[in-house]
Amino acid sequence: MAPDREQLANKLFEFVQSNEEGYAIFDANDHLLYCNQSYGQILGFDAGVLIGRTFLDIISLCFNSDKGFKTDTDDLDVLLARISTQWRSNNYRLFEMQSHDDRWFLFSEIKNDRGEILIQTKQVTEQKVLEQKLLESRDNLRQLALTDELTGVANRRCFVDSVEAELHRCRRHNYQVAYMILDLDFFKGINDNYGHQAGDLVLQAVAKRVKKMLRDYDIFGRIGGEEFAVFLGRTKVEEVLLVAERIREAIADNPLLYRGNSIAMTTSIGISLCTSVAHTYQDLYNQADQALYQAKANGRNMCQFYREEHEQK
Repeated sequence: MAPDREQLANKLFEFVQSNEEGYAIFDANDHLLYCNQSYGQILGFDAGVLIGRTFLDIISLCFNSDKGFKTDTDDLDVLLARISTQWRSNNYRLFEMQSHDDRWFLFSEIKNDRGEILIQTKQVTEQKVLEQKLLESRDNLRQLALTDELTGVANRRCFVDSVEAELHRCRRHNYQVAYMILDLDFFKGINDNYGHQAGDLVLQAVAKRVKKMLRDYDIFGRIGGEEFAVFLGRTKVEEVLLVAERIREAIADNPLLYRGNSIAMTTSIGISLCTSVAHTYQDLYNQADQALYQAKANGRNMCQFYREEHEQK
């Protein structure tokens, strides 16, 4: 024999009352008609304390007792005004909130044709933690894909992409730009005489010193073994020379101490300075590389601007 309506209602009530998920019903005037113990516990109160209160009264009670859920404001009036515009604004809402004890809950609100609102909420902390870990892993992978692992500066791919994007912006205004290639002098000798660990420390030290000489919006990266590159957008010849000389001096004037040894470091710098309209990334690189070759030929530890006659040699 099938159970009657009363038996079914009792079973449903028992199920809801003992369920770990929170359930609540508000009438058309926003008074809480019913909530199970789980809903009360989620808010930090016994269910009996909440029954009969309006929704905004419950929010105020939680706010003043530092219970319930975290908010982004310390002003209760601001909070209530914001909630009032959202509450009953839709027939269905789905959203997440974080409790004061750092648990996460998913809320589902449904409004029926009588204006009553049924709320169901369940804890989703494990899912949120997993989601956060996945986001962090994705960000770490993205960072690894764009960063030189040894020095922490942009790798070649990231540097080239960043320069090409900045070149595109500079072309709209015909800005003058500069591209520098920094190549450490006699780096092979450092590796041969002191070992690759010393060579790695030299590269790290150079990267740190160069970064200190640059503005936040300048582009800097490692483009090869002992080669670094700098791009300066919207610049002037005197500014470029000043930056290049500061970089050269920062490297040359401060030997690296390694296991009781003082390792001298110098760098040759080739510079391409031109308007952005008529030049591609490869143009800038080729010109700076030609200037770098000339700096090496002229004795190293110097800055050399590109000149057209360099290509004729």
